[in-house]
Amino acid sequence: MGRDLPDLVSIQKWKRSWFFVATVASILALVSVIHLFLFPLAPSFNYFKLQQNSCLPTNSSAELPSTDVSKNFEPAIDLKHQFPSDLHGAVVYRGAPWKAEIGRWLAGCDSVTKKINVTEIIAASVCKNDCSGQGVCNWESGQCRCFHGYAGDGCAERIQFECNYPGSPDHPFGRWVVSICPANCDKTKAMCFCGEGTKYPDRPLAEACGFQFIPSSEPGVPKRIDWAKVDPDVFTTNSSKEGWCNVDPAEAYAHKVKFKAECDCKYDGLWGHFCEVPVQSTCINQCSLHGHCRGGFCQCDNGWYGVDCSIPSVTSSIREWPSWLRPAQVDVPENLHFEGRKINLNASVEKKRPLIYVYDLPPEFNSLLLEGRHFKLECVNRIYDGSNATIWTDQLYGAQIALYESILASPHRTLNGEEADFFFVPVLDSCIITRADDAPHLSLQEHRGLRSSLTLEYYKKAHDHIVEQYPYWNRSSGRDHIWFFSWDEGACYAPKEIWDSMMLVHWGNTNLKHNHSTTAYWGDNWDKIHPNRRGNHSCFDPDKDLVLPAWKVPDAGALTSKLWDRPREMRKTMFYFNGNLGPAYPKGRPEDSYSMGIRQKLAAEFGSTPDKNGHLGRQHAEDVIVTPLRSGNYHLDLASSIFCGVLPGDGWSGRMEDSILQGCIPVVIQDGIFLPYENFLNYDSFAVRISEDEIPNLIQILRGFNDTEIKLKLENVQKIWQRFLYRGSVLLEAERQKTTVGRVDDWAVEFSNLIEDDVFTTFIQVLHYKLHNDPWRQQVHLNKEYGLPTRCVASTNYGA
Repeated sequence: MGRDLPDLVSIQKWKRSWFFVATVASILALVSVIHLFLFPLAPSFNYFKLQQNSCLPTNSSAELPSTDVSKNFEPAIDLKHQFPSDLHGAVVYRGAPWKAEIGRWLAGCDSVTKKINVTEIIAASVCKNDCSGQGVCNWESGQCRCFHGYAGDGCAERIQFECNYPGSPDHPFGRWVVSICPANCDKTKAMCFCGEGTKYPDRPLAEACGFQFIPSSEPGVPKRIDWAKVDPDVFTTNSSKEGWCNVDPAEAYAHKVKFKAECDCKYDGLWGHFCEVPVQSTCINQCSLHGHCRGGFCQCDNGWYGVDCSIPSVTSSIREWPSWLRPAQVDVPENLHFEGRKINLNASVEKKRPLIYVYDLPPEFNSLLLEGRHFKLECVNRIYDGSNATIWTDQLYGAQIALYESILASPHRTLNGEEADFFFVPVLDSCIITRADDAPHLSLQEHRGLRSSLTLEYYKKAHDHIVEQYPYWNRSSGRDHIWFFSWDEGACYAPKEIWDSMMLVHWGNTNLKHNHSTTAYWGDNWDKIHPNRRGNHSCFDPDKDLVLPAWKVPDAGALTSKLWDRPREMRKTMFYFNGNLGPAYPKGRPEDSYSMGIRQKLAAEFGSTPDKNGHLGRQHAEDVIVTPLRSGNYHLDLASSIFCGVLPGDGWSGRMEDSILQGCIPVVIQDGIFLPYENFLNYDSFAVRISEDEIPNLIQILRGFNDTEIKLKLENVQKIWQRFLYRGSVLLEAERQKTTVGRVDDWAVEFSNLIEDDVFTTFIQVLHYKLHNDPWRQQVHLNKEYGLPTRCVASTNYGA
C-alpha cells in the first residue's frame, strides 16, 4: 500500500517546526479515517503521494479523459419533441414554467448533471508580520485585509478618519455630515462617543444627539438642529435635565432621571436604548463560526481567511472544513516545505457545475463598509437583539447580502479559478449608497453630490483590482464575471469597463422606452455621469443579465397562514394596488416624475380613495382598489385579490414579490422593464403585462380573462412563489442560531419546511443554462469535464 503514515512523517528531512510536523501528522491521520469511511473502494494512502516527476497540472479536469465528440458519439435527442411546450409556450421544469428553449435544456440536461472531481487549492501563502494583529491574511494571495483604521502590507500603518469637516468660527464642527461629533471621535472608524470624563465614555453620541435643537414657532413643524452649538445637557449629571452620557440605564428605565429623547442606540453591536448591552454585530455569514465579528468585519481564527472566514488554509483542521469542501481526498506532497516555506495542498472534491469563484476583494468593497456603519440597519438583512436572537429587517436591498452569503456557502463554490465557470465580484453597492456622506472619507464632494457617481467609482476600482491581481478577466473580457447592482436603477451606472459581464439587478430597464434616469431622487440620477466613465450602455441586457427578486422579511405568520394558497373563491377584489400615488394625494411624493408618472395615471383612472380635491378615479369600481392609504393587513388584502398591480417607484419596487408571495396574479405596467426571471421564465403562464398606454383599458382587459385562465395563472403562481424567497440564506442563519445558542425560532421552523426551489437554486439553474448556451462560450475552446452527456456540452467544448 506504499508508505505507511509514520514513514511519511519521519523519513522526510523537512525544515519546519515540530509543531507543524505534528499538525501535518494529525491531518494525515484524520484524512485516513475519512478515506476509510467515505472512500472504502478507492486505493488507500497512495493518493497522498504526488507522482514523482509528474508534469500534470493541478486542474483536475485536465487529468480526466477529454470529451471527444467523435469517440463518444451519442445519438441526438430531439429535446423539442421530448419536452413539448404548453399552450402558453412554456416548458415546465421543477414546477416552474420556463421559456421553451430554456425549459427543454434544463429538463433534458440540468436534470441529469453528475458530479465531477474538482481540485480545490488549500493555500499556504503567508502575510507580512501576520498583519500585525490588525487584519486578516489572505492565504491565497499573501495580502492582508486590514481592519478599519489600518493599512499597508502588514497593516502596520495607522489611518485617521475624521468625524468632522474642517471648522470655522460660524461652524466649529464643519458642515453637516452623518459622523459629525461634538465629543470624542474614534478616528479608526469616524464614529462619535461620549468620551473621557463621562460615566459612560463608550456610549455612542450619534448625529443629532449632541447638538441643540431650535424650537419651531409653528405647530406641527418639526424642530430644527443647530449643528454649530453643542447641547451641554447631554453631558450633565443633573437628573432633572435631559442628559445622556451620564444617565444610568436602570434609573432611566425606572423614570428616576430624564434623558434626551433624540438620543438612541444607532451603532451595530449594541442593544438597549442606552447601548448598555453588547450583542453580535452583523457580518457576512457571521464569520462562518471561524472568527469574531468586530462591528461588521470578520476577524478570523488562526488558519482561516476570507470575508466570512470560510476558507481553510493548510494549517486548518480538516474536520472543520466547510461542507462545500467535503468529503475530500487530500494530496500531500513529499516536501511540504519548499525552500523554507509552506506550499499549497490539493484537495479533490466531487462537485456539480456550474462552479463559481468568489473574489476575496480588499475590504474597502465590503467589510469596511459594514464595520463603519453609523446606522445598524443600513445595507444588512438582519441585526441581533439583547439575547442575540435574529431580527430580520425590511431592508429591501438585503438581497445583496443574502445572495452573497449563499454563494459563499454553496457546493457550487470553488477555490480553483481554473475550474470556475463564473466569477463573482462582491462589491456591496447597497452599503456604498446608504453610507455616501456618512463621514468625510466617504464624501460626495468630488461627485457633485451624486451617489450614482460614487458607486460607479467603487465598481471601477474593483475591476482594476481584479485585472491587476488575477489572470481570469482577460480570458473572456469579463463575460464570465458576475456583478450585483441592488440599488433603485440597477446597473444603469455600471462603469463601461464591466458592461460585458453578467449583471444581477432588481431593475431590468432595457432603455427601449425609458432611456434616461427614471428616479425622482436627484442624488441617484445617472444622466449626468460623463460617457467617458459610464459609456452608453443600457441598464439591462436580457441576453446576458438577470433580474433577481428583492429581499422580503422572513415572515413565519405569512407562511403558517398560507395566504399564497388562497383559492379563487376567497379572492373577492378584482384588482389591488396600495402605495404612494404621487402629488395629487395627501403626503404623496411631490415629483411629477415619480414612478415615471405610471402610478399617477393608474390613480387618475381607478383611484378608490379621494385625492386632494376629493375626486375618485374616473373609472373607480367597487371591486377595484387603488389607494395610498396604509393597509391594516396588507398581506391579507393582496391574498384577497385576483390581480395585483406591479408598478415602479423610484426605479424598482417590491410589488412583484408582494404579489407572488401572497398568491396574487401580478399585473405588470412598466414598458421595456424586465421583472425577476422574466427573460427566463414564461410570464404568460402566471402574469399579465399591460402597456402604459393601455392603463385606461386595464380593468376591461382583466375582466376579459375567463375563470379557466384565471385559475391556471393562480395555480402557476402557487408553483413558483418559493422562487421569490431567499430560503437558503435564511436557513444558513437558522443553522448558526441552532449551533451557537441552541435557538430555533418560528421563522426557522417554517422555512425549514419549504422544499421547492428558491432564489439561489433558480439562480444556479440560470447559470447552468448560460454556461452551455451563451453564444460567446461557443467560441471558447475548453477541455473540461462537465458531468453531462455530450449532446449537452458539445457546443461549449468545441465551438459551434
